[in-house]
Amino acid sequence: MTIAEPLEFEKPITNLQRQLADLKDRAADSDIDMGPEVKKIEDKLAKTKEEIYQNMSPWNRVEVARHPQRPFMLDYIQEAFDDFTELHGDRHIGDDEAMPGGLAYLEGRRVVVMGHQKGRDTKENLRRNFGSAHPEGYRKALRLMKLAEKFKAPVVTFIDTPGAYPGIGAEERNIAEAIAYNLKEMMSLSVPIVSVVIGEGGSGGALGIGVADRVLMMENSYYSVISPEGCAAILWKDRKYKEEAAKALKLNADELFKMGIVDEVIAEPLGGAHHDPQGAANALKTSVRAHLMELEKVEQGELLDQRYQKFRKFGEFKEKA
Repeated sequence: MTIAEPLEFEKPITNLQRQLADLKDRAADSDIDMGPEVKKIEDKLAKTKEEIYQNMSPWNRVEVARHPQRPFMLDYIQEAFDDFTELHGDRHIGDDEAMPGGLAYLEGRRVVVMGHQKGRDTKENLRRNFGSAHPEGYRKALRLMKLAEKFKAPVVTFIDTPGAYPGIGAEERNIAEAIAYNLKEMMSLSVPIVSVVIGEGGSGGALGIGVADRVLMMENSYYSVISPEGCAAILWKDRKYKEEAAKALKLNADELFKMGIVDEVIAEPLGGAHHDPQGAANALKTSVRAHLMELEKVEQGELLDQRYQKFRKFGEFKEKA
């Protein structure tokens, strides 16, 4: 497995991979048996991968969550869902390509899906606004949720944004109101909702489609009120303390699962979802399907009460005597 665009902490792995490739090339060009040397480097490579990927810091997780080759929302839709039909527009201002959504099937089960979408290159990132949705995106998402409610179809949302777009135009068109209205309406939506944090889960931009009966996180994603860089700039007056901030924020999936903020951590292929997108999509599909099957057995009144209680208890604490 070759690492494309390796991150800084992955460089020991790429160095060994390079050594292994060079050794195999030399063996192919000569009659010398290099089997023992090849085996030695292969063993060292396997051990190095295990040590590095099993001891990733919170900041390392953030780096992987932001990897440009990581699967995005539409990638998961293509690999895990069938017959996706995209719907456009918020019926007020226009469409927002940072928040695609529409109708799809999950193993024969009709669902309504939506989520943040980033771009693979500069041109697409400009079109998708780097995954930072405008007010139109959140209003479109709510329109689709209401459509799901009308046809009694569950909702699946994909969270992957550094945050909602904070530009002047978004403020003029009431981005805060659009997100706040979504929070209110999602709390009382009568159909099951499953949200999956697949990459970045930044602040209100994430919460605008994150009020769900079940909140799942991919193993190498993060969910936080602020980015590590933003936190470091506020607390330490310098973004260079981003690694300390990432640790203090407890923004990675394992920490949030321990605190009960998320309901499941979906395991990723070794090194991250971008190393095996199909494997990551299969894991996501299995988890989402299982949670939807459980939620569909719950009566509507109980479903709404459980959702309310789930979010109501966040932030509770006890003071020591």
